[in-house]
Amino acid sequence: MPKVALYNVSGQQIGDIELSKEVFGVEVNQHVLYEAVKNQLANKRQGTQSTKTRAEVRGGGRKPWRQKGTGRARQGSIRSPQWVGGGIVFAPKPRDYSYSIPKKVKRLAMKSALSSKVVNNEIIVLDELNLTQPKTKDMVNILKNINSKKKALVVMTEKNENVVKSANNIPGVQTTLVSTLNVYDILNYDSFIITKDAVKKVEEVYA
Repeated sequence: MPKVALYNVSGQQIGDIELSKEVFGVEVNQHVLYEAVKNQLANKRQGTQSTKTRAEVRGGGRKPWRQKGTGRARQGSIRSPQWVGGGIVFAPKPRDYSYSIPKKVKRLAMKSALSSKVVNNEIIVLDELNLTQPKTKDMVNILKNINSKKKALVVMTEKNENVVKSANNIPGVQTTLVSTLNVYDILNYDSFIITKDAVKKVEEVYA
């Protein structure tokens, strides 16, 4: 079983915590991670881009000049694609980019992402994370105490308004819940900070 240090908010190691081998100790599958991230980013796309084809651009109903005898190239409409102000060839239209991947692939990707944090020593487990009031300075001190990197993801079991508000003003720091944890966020941040209770919750869901 993978074993990592357990810290308090002062940065002192108060013990060790054993992580589930089925969740934090699997072999990292790079291809599955790629598929999961690609799927997540595709599903986030709005797909609202829209431009007009030559049939939709206003005007251009009359032939600009006669077919022969002018010395110029023949033209049928001033809204043809080669004209300034003309329509767009194969114009992009609103579409849905989302697609689904198998549940087993999603689960394996999540386990691979979590395991990669253990392998790369980027996981920091806290005994607890509570603030009596929303104060950015207190959150900055906590992150400094535990030697967090600038890009840090803080994972909790339940939403703590004081922690969320304190972290919101720190560039590169994001808070999330176990229920909304995803592969892209895990890989996107250099430090993966998670509370002891959140570790248990993750293991319950993915073990």
